[in-house]
This record gives sequence, C-alpha cells and structure tokens, in this order.
Amino acid sequence: MSKKYLVSGMLILLLVLSAGCGQKPQASPGNSQNNATDNATENATNSTTNNGVSDPTTASPGNSQENQDKPVDNSTTKTIDSYYTDDQMLELKKVSKDISYSSDTEKYEAALKTLQNSSSTELFALWEKVVFKSVKFENGELTVDITLPDEARLGAGGESLALDSLKQTLFQFSEVKSIELLVDGTQVESLMGHEELEHPMTRN
Repeated sequence: MSKKYLVSGMLILLLVLSAGCGQKPQASPGNSQNNATDNATENATNSTTNNGVSDPTTASPGNSQENQDKPVDNSTTKTIDSYYTDDQMLELKKVSKDISYSSDTEKYEAALKTLQNSSSTELFALWEKVVFKSVKFENGELTVDITLPDEARLGAGGESLALDSLKQTLFQFSEVKSIELLVDGTQVESLMGHEELEHPMTRN
C-alpha cells in the first residue's frame, strides 16, 4: 500500500516538473516598459535628425539677407549738350556729355559739373573755377547758388559767354522755365561786374 502511494507521488512530481519546464519565460512588466521607452526615444531621435537635415538646394537665411542688403543701382544715364568756348573766347562750342543721376537734383548738379571740365585742350571751361554750392528746383524755377572766387572772374566777353553757356545747358531740360543765379545766397546786379544779371533768367 505504501509502495503504491510512493509510486503515485513520484509520478505526480514528474508531471509537475515536466509542466514547469515546458512553460516559456514571461518578460517582466518592468523590462517591457523600458524597451518601449527606449524604442520611442530612438524613433524621436531619428525623426529629429531627419528633420534637421537641411536641403542643399534651399537658400539659407544668411544668403537671403545678403541678397536683401545688396544695393540696387537705380541711376539713369543721359547724354546732354554742354557749352564751352575756344581759347580766344570768341564763341560757344557744343559738346555732348554723358551724365548719371538718381534724382532731378542730381541731374542738374551733374549738368553743372560738366561745365567745369571740357575734357579738351582746345576748349575752355568758363565755369571751371566757380564753386556750385547748391541747386533747388521748384515750380519750374531752378535756383543755383554759387561761390565766385577772384580767379573765376572773367572779362566782359567771358562773362557773357559764361552766362550763355549756363542758360543753354540748363534750358535743354524742358521742365526748367527760369534760372535764379545767386552768389553766396544773395542776388547780385552783375555776376562779374560787366553784364547785368537778370533775376531770374528766362528762356529767350
């Protein structure tokens, strides 16, 4: 009887052991949670890395700013007629000159500047030593303020030619209807003491 119980007990023990060995080990909840967290972190890192890669064909903000800061040349180039005299101061000679400007004021300043340099040894610039201080255009009248050094003064013939060269150069601009010529901001009776100076000078 006891032998029978002993055999039955051993069989039951073997069955229990066999059942235990046949079960697969289960992953602990802690390990599963850690693995899920690691996977999520890795995916987020990969996503950030991919999104952070710049497209080489896309302009960077620095290049865009550089293009915006690049100055734009809005100047206009125009060919005008300037007037000089021969070395004997007998008559005026017309010469074509190119000027560049970005505004009407700059246009008049550039035109006056051409009167100071003939670019030729055979022609004399009647306004070479005159200092053009300012120009102002308003309601068809161009006001020109100058300083007249002693070395810029000419004889009677030279003064007349100088005024004619100024008028012919500036009156080629159709919007200029009259010219007010001032010396150091003041109206004078005569520019160089020989010819009466009109205030303002008008088209003939």
